[in-house]
Amino acid sequence: MSESPPGAFPLVGRARELELLLAAARRPPATVLVEGEAGIGKSRLVREAAARLAREGHCVLTGHCHPLREPLPYGPLVDALQKAGPWLPAEGLPVAAAPLARLLPSLADRLPSTPPRPPDPPTERLLLVQAVRALLASLGPAVVIVEDAHWADEATRDLLLLLARDPLDQLCTVLTYRAEDLAPDTPVLGAAYRPLPGTGGTVLRLGPLTGPDIRELARAALGERATAELADSLYRRSEGLPLVAEEDLLTLREQHPGPDDPVERLRDADVPRGLREAVTERLARLSPPAATVVAAAAVLAVPSTEQVLGAVAGLDESATGAALVEALRCSILRESDGHSYAFRHTLAQQVAYRRLPGPTRRRLHAATVDVLERQTPQPLVQIAHHALALGDRPAWLRRTEAAAAQAAAVGDQGTATTLLRQLLQQPDTDSRTRSAAALDFARLASQGVDYNAGATALREILADHRVPARTRGEIRVGYGLLLLSQAADRQGFAELAQAVAELGDSSPEALPAMAALALDESATREQAELWMARAEQAVRGTPDAELAARVRATRLTLDASTGHPAVWAALERLPRHGLDLGVLRQTARALANAGDCAIDLGEDGRAARLVTEGIELARASGHRSVELYGALNLLRLDGLAGRWAGLEERFDALATAHPDTPVVDVERAVFQGVLGLAQGRPGRAAEYFAQAAAVAAGQLSMTLAGRSAAGTAATRLAQGAPDQAWAGARTALAAVRRAGSWPKAVGLVPVAVTAALACDDRAAAEALADELAQALDGRTTPAATAELHTARGLLAEQAAPERAAEEHAAAHRIWQQAGRPYHAARAAELRARALAGVHPEQAAAALAPAADTYTALDATADLARLRRLEQDLGLTRPARPGRRGYGDRLSPREEEVAALLARNATNQEIADALFLSPRTVEHHVANVLKKLGTTRKAVPATRSADPVS
Repeated sequence: MSESPPGAFPLVGRARELELLLAAARRPPATVLVEGEAGIGKSRLVREAAARLAREGHCVLTGHCHPLREPLPYGPLVDALQKAGPWLPAEGLPVAAAPLARLLPSLADRLPSTPPRPPDPPTERLLLVQAVRALLASLGPAVVIVEDAHWADEATRDLLLLLARDPLDQLCTVLTYRAEDLAPDTPVLGAAYRPLPGTGGTVLRLGPLTGPDIRELARAALGERATAELADSLYRRSEGLPLVAEEDLLTLREQHPGPDDPVERLRDADVPRGLREAVTERLARLSPPAATVVAAAAVLAVPSTEQVLGAVAGLDESATGAALVEALRCSILRESDGHSYAFRHTLAQQVAYRRLPGPTRRRLHAATVDVLERQTPQPLVQIAHHALALGDRPAWLRRTEAAAAQAAAVGDQGTATTLLRQLLQQPDTDSRTRSAAALDFARLASQGVDYNAGATALREILADHRVPARTRGEIRVGYGLLLLSQAADRQGFAELAQAVAELGDSSPEALPAMAALALDESATREQAELWMARAEQAVRGTPDAELAARVRATRLTLDASTGHPAVWAALERLPRHGLDLGVLRQTARALANAGDCAIDLGEDGRAARLVTEGIELARASGHRSVELYGALNLLRLDGLAGRWAGLEERFDALATAHPDTPVVDVERAVFQGVLGLAQGRPGRAAEYFAQAAAVAAGQLSMTLAGRSAAGTAATRLAQGAPDQAWAGARTALAAVRRAGSWPKAVGLVPVAVTAALACDDRAAAEALADELAQALDGRTTPAATAELHTARGLLAEQAAPERAAEEHAAAHRIWQQAGRPYHAARAAELRARALAGVHPEQAAAALAPAADTYTALDATADLARLRRLEQDLGLTRPARPGRRGYGDRLSPREEEVAALLARNATNQEIADALFLSPRTVEHHVANVLKKLGTTRKAVPATRSADPVS
């Protein structure tokens, strides 16, 4: 049993849940979700945990969600942060926290000076998100509790999801919610939450209390009066729901012992399990003034001040005060923060409200509207609710529309979205209102953090034929762009093409669609230029600077994708400063897109600069998708630069943080496939490349599809199936040929030429090299040029080995200049293979740096292939007489076997990687296990703890 204040009920039956919650809070970062039905004891549990954590020195802040909350950006979190004053550092608060000053007037003098409000809502929301994070980070060890998160607006859920996916080091976030009050199949955070590696947390699903728990609760409340029979009756009535048992105990505790049997009194009450009867019995004992005030509180349905309650009840100040005291003493109402009063629980409020006769309810709702309309500013959400309760639909419509506009104006995206959805769901909303609400709702949905929620909302509007056709066209543009920017879903292009047909070329709203369609890589170059020309024609003379910037960014992206030499200078001329954040977002987009193209082209140094600058400008201007794709491209650049250590974990973290962004999964799978091939696991590499290809099939990037196909073909070659490799490569090449996107066919041509030669289809291999050469003529494309040299070198190896070596040397130079050591090592290996028969000394010299690179990258299979090449070509020094003994140490070959065992490679995978027979591998594995004194299953842990034998 827990310690509780006098008169309060103790916490019973939740010892395990309490310890789990406390353990998570004491080891941040963590997120704890407390789920349970109404009255199950969620709030009681978190209050107990909060009290203990506060005694331990944690900063504990609690915010509440309400069904009738007035517009306030991130209201529940702002509610919590209002109480943070004692925990703020005396000085040194981060400047990023300044935007909160206007939302936290009690802390305004402690926060940095308030900057001017940004000119557009997306940037303001971004700055507010950063401000909340900055303020929370300054508190030290902190626990933020958000109660009743099922009532959280969409923007608040987005922010809570961000805090869960990108947690602060010393923060634990606790959410209580009722799953039954969420939309079907909707998580409490609005999107799937998966804890990041290194973060804590848990989901606590509270169930009913047991019979012994209720007996313990009864003994604590009634002492000796709590007989076993009474406790059993309480348990049967409550069915283990703490709130029902507590309401009964409140009634019994307030009654003096007498001749009436308490068990009989409980037994005579009927459904719903005693709650309605317990509350009703205590309501019946109230004096008329107290009953009137409680009725006013039931109708108001939100915590309200004494003045508001008295005005709605029609009582003077003295009578209202006395009535409130009586209601508090009877435990009907409770005092909440800020000297407001409300029911102890929403279920009790519902009981009191339903008990009111219809005429009384209408009179109190009308009185509430009169009182609230005299407030400044008017609480429009509440007024709309009461107007609807009165059956005044025109008044409800006006107030809801005004409340949505107010919410959008103050930056409360979540409340605005909720209200607009209500307007759209009404069957009799007029066309003007429906059209305006649909456009506003679509704009807010497309700017949200959660892609799935936004896409679902937009699909709902597009399916509603009550929305005017032109309005649907405008909304379809936003939907198509959302599909492309956040999910890289090819369906976005189809939506945009339909939107242009609905709106027409001359419509400014169609411009973003035409510009995006110019970047469809599956279309031909001629089709892309046609869309580009239509967009450029439509944008001429427009006063809209952002639209003009969007079209200009698209042109630069298109030119960068083909290696147009003038594009880099044009990028430097784009604006990086100014007040028009829409223009700056388009600059960020142009830089990021050009950086992505530069990677494909092999301009890695330039790409890193462009991507980094694009990320910085996107962060400053509020362009989240550019930030994400920039972060992904930096990981890709690290992979190309040979910075493989820890890269898988970084891909995993990014995928966990963005579970609804398939392109992250594709890039991760491609890298894992490359790693699997390099480390001698072709079977697993094939699985990764197949995963990447399956997802990439519906994605935008020709590069992703091409790299997946190239990886699959390379895997088939490693497995000794050149016919399968050549068949897959031909299919991928057909797609490249249709689109004319040869500079983006990274990795595909060399492996296709290798497969074709292995299948004795030399004519096709030669034609492919010629086709690539013609496509690259006049373009600056280092990566594709290096691969052309490789293709020509492969073709010349048999007839002209010295010329082949020159081609591979040219490829090696390009890869070195690009900063891609793994590619350079492969080119050096191919050069050595070409030189082996004519200049063995030069061949040996070429292999040495390649071996060093493979060793540094832990590319076991590549190193084994290189050693085998040395042996086959007679490039190794003859062994000295006698056998070298290694004693208890691992030999070099056993080291290679141990490294593969540490990656859970099978004997067959080890044999394939090291070019050994399965019997020889069995011998080496036995020796490794014996020398390490371990089992095969334990090798990964052994090698991790002691990597050097």
